[in-house]
Amino acid sequence: MSESLGSAKVLSLNVVNAVIPDVGGSVGITAIDKRSVSDSRQVTTAGVAGDQRSDIPNHGMPAQAVYAYAREDYEWWEAELTTEIPAGKFGENLTTVGIDVTNAVIGQTWRIGTTLLQVTGPRIPCGTFARWMNEEKWVKRFMAEGMPGTYFQVLEAGEIAAGDEIKIESTPEHGVTVSDVYQLVAGDRDPERMARVLSCPELPEEMRTQVSGYNK
Repeated sequence: MSESLGSAKVLSLNVVNAVIPDVGGSVGITAIDKRSVSDSRQVTTAGVAGDQRSDIPNHGMPAQAVYAYAREDYEWWEAELTTEIPAGKFGENLTTVGIDVTNAVIGQTWRIGTTLLQVTGPRIPCGTFARWMNEEKWVKRFMAEGMPGTYFQVLEAGEIAAGDEIKIESTPEHGVTVSDVYQLVAGDRDPERMARVLSCPELPEEMRTQVSGYNK
């Protein structure tokens, strides 16, 4: 049964505005420049129609088909950076409001529009993100604040538009969250958390390998 969250919704749907140079990056170009669109878009296992991913090896897996970031977390960064941050600035497809993205449970399913998405794990900041933001020590600062946003895989293709309500369809009982995974990548060595995360059946294998690699 779906759980209606009332005020939880998609504030903005964002797709690539232009593929731009990424000097210093392994690919040389990036599709991180995403902007709001006013129409509904088809969402499939390949992502949002009209969007693009340039670094396929690192950002092209099915478990990273859609990326969401919370408006509430943007507001914190706006105060920190003393500037307005438009939807899509962090490269997200969905700018949300009214839902705790960081503490979403791995494997939780969200019904948005006619699309069913499943939470897969956090976004890990990279050099491309740092160059795009042009803020001193951006990767370190972003990692330290623990507001990574979350990736989804697409379980049921459909359409999403700005203003669509977000409904929770199901939540696994294991309780492992996006934040749990992120903290391990950020350097937490808590063996209990590591055991819980690595035993999470819904954690994609690529992210399981990533977590293990960061904790060697």
